[in-house]
Amino acid sequence: MHCNLKCPLFIKPFVISVINFKVQLLITKQMKEFMLIIRTQGDHLANLSPQQQQNHLGKVMKYIGGLTKTERLNGAQPLEMEGTLISGTRGKFKDGPFNESKEVIAGYFLIKANDLKEAVEIAKENPVFEDGTNARIEVRPIKIMEGIN
Repeated sequence: MHCNLKCPLFIKPFVISVINFKVQLLITKQMKEFMLIIRTQGDHLANLSPQQQQNHLGKVMKYIGGLTKTERLNGAQPLEMEGTLISGTRGKFKDGPFNESKEVIAGYFLIKANDLKEAVEIAKENPVFEDGTNARIEVRPIKIMEGIN
């Protein structure tokens, strides 16, 4: 639809909205999904005071808000510290301790980014690296497989 200066005023915002929607749709379709896996040494919040925990939560909410506003967040959840690791082959399974080392997966973010480099930059902004926590974030692209996703 072409809209010149003689176009009625009520049509112009509609045309601009449609154009903006198409541009945003094009940008979103080109983005890839990445999983940010948060790894910490045990419960990274346990050694923080209640006030420090509230401050950290505020930083996380701001981080999530920024990802949401830019339409880069598909999901995020913290994980409980307890759990079970199941391993096995050919139908024989063994329940073991959840984690024999002190490192645990504390949570994840499912994000959209243009490429791995951009996903890494998004991960570096995560507040888990603040407040004296010894954390690592594994950044992994979501594999696209016909018929699965």
